[in-house]
Amino acid sequence: MSLAITSATGFARLPPVSRRGTSTGFVSFALSVPSLVAPAHSSRTANVHSQRIPSLYAQPTCPLDRDTSSATVGLRSFHSTSHSWPSTPRFTYHVAASYSAKQDRFNADQNLYTQPVHDPSQSKIDRLRNCKEALNKRPRAQSGQDAFFFSQVGDTNTTAFGVADGVGGWMESGLDPADFSHGLCEYMACAARSWPHGFNTTSLHPKDLLQVAYDEVTDDGDIEGGGSTACLAVAEPDGNVEVANLGDSGFMHLGLNAVRHFTQPQTHAFNTPYQLSKTPQRMLVQMAVFGGASTLSDLPKESSVTHHKVRHGDVLVFATDGVWDNLSPQDALGIVSRHMVDLGAWVENDGTMEVGQDLAKLVQADSARKADGSSLQAKVAVAIAKEAKVTGLNTRRDGPFAKEVQKYYPGENWHGGKPDDIAAVVAVVLEDAPWRAKL
Repeated sequence: MSLAITSATGFARLPPVSRRGTSTGFVSFALSVPSLVAPAHSSRTANVHSQRIPSLYAQPTCPLDRDTSSATVGLRSFHSTSHSWPSTPRFTYHVAASYSAKQDRFNADQNLYTQPVHDPSQSKIDRLRNCKEALNKRPRAQSGQDAFFFSQVGDTNTTAFGVADGVGGWMESGLDPADFSHGLCEYMACAARSWPHGFNTTSLHPKDLLQVAYDEVTDDGDIEGGGSTACLAVAEPDGNVEVANLGDSGFMHLGLNAVRHFTQPQTHAFNTPYQLSKTPQRMLVQMAVFGGASTLSDLPKESSVTHHKVRHGDVLVFATDGVWDNLSPQDALGIVSRHMVDLGAWVENDGTMEVGQDLAKLVQADSARKADGSSLQAKVAVAIAKEAKVTGLNTRRDGPFAKEVQKYYPGENWHGGKPDDIAAVVAVVLEDAPWRAKL
């Protein structure tokens, strides 16, 4: 999670006042860390609690416990990325997600989502609200304030997927941050599924998808308020992948034991990432009557957009800060490479790394049913989430977040991992066999 700032020096992650007027507008999940977190983190929270500040808009020092800090709204709790041949290569993206809520024990079998078989008939959606209401009839994934989604784009072979991380500080205002992040992912999934309905573009871009979903969340009376970061992609069958990132969730593009790209977080200040938000009307009235600093609110158009060209056997990893605050890019590369090699997806041949011949079988591409937990993408996603979970509870191993705290707040003496909700979405890229045979 993360903070919202009210001034150049403040760290209170406050609920953003919407800078928009009225607004318009598939699968999502949330996570949090298990009961293991309490004993592992108890020694550090004692000092943090002594730094609680008295007022909503007071300037905190270093809010190391963002769930318990009284610097509320917007606070992201520390706990709580052309050839002239007769035809072009075609790619499919095989997706799985693994997640864990901060207060829960990690369960690889239960906290797993794998890509369903595409049914083009499901793209016929008249209203996104109806689509979301249908999704709400299913149990929400036990991923805490983190959420994720996957969907085919309309009746095409294009796919969209990504993650969102709810801002924990809204809990101090009586709001569940998971409602915003899960709602955002549900609307992104529904909007992608119903494309081109509701869009005025000839192709879907992730920033536009995020805008439509944000408009729907803003208009949805069942979502009173909240805030979230987002990192999502639209992956085309020609191998072009466009990514939009807002905040400190992030994306990695890996290929044959190498990091091809890693997103840089968007932040206003330390632990204060860019974030979408919706401020409840009651809070707007209070601020109008009693005054006070305006709250942080960024817009989808401020997302950082990058473009990538994928290859056969590449791996795309989208994750919330519960992963990236505990695992460095080198850590993530090591986890992915180890499993890709051990399972035969990447193989060494005369000193060079190649894609294994059984990749289609490993991702269960030929199956008419939903991929299961034994698929390659599921095993890689579980491995990333599990390692982030274990590292977050390790009080001796300093992760990326601990190193940042030591850099900016050396007096805090912060060591170890950062218990938090975790969501990791993994997509393995598979090139169609007929094309590969021509090469």
